[in-house]
Amino acid sequence: MSATATDNKNYYEGMFLIHSGRFASDSEGVTNELMEILEKCEAEVAAHRPWTEGKLAYEIENQRKGLHYLVMFRMPPRNNTQLNRLCQLNDNILRHLIINHPQSLFDANVTAISQAPSTDEDEAGDEEE
Repeated sequence: MSATATDNKNYYEGMFLIHSGRFASDSEGVTNELMEILEKCEAEVAAHRPWTEGKLAYEIENQRKGLHYLVMFRMPPRNNTQLNRLCQLNDNILRHLIINHPQSLFDANVTAISQAPSTDEDEAGDEEE
């Protein structure tokens, strides 16, 4: 593969609506499964974290709650179709949205995600001590 082929990656923000019950029982396993999907699509993950969990506006696959999981990554644009297909086939991912960003916005989002606390539970634990 030539250097230009490997450098031809776009900057993406992915918002994945995850089955909250499965994430609660095995957060590491569900996260690893999502990262494996991205890896299969030649994505380079720059930052990721759970964003928010809450009640859905409407039921999706018999689920009334879901966890929004945010991922910032670089990936060749030719792999978008494969990523969509793998997300649709995965039982843990209820819905997903991929947005193409300019590098400046991507870098700002990566910085914000990296500095943000990973979960609300961390903040609650700090208050109890």
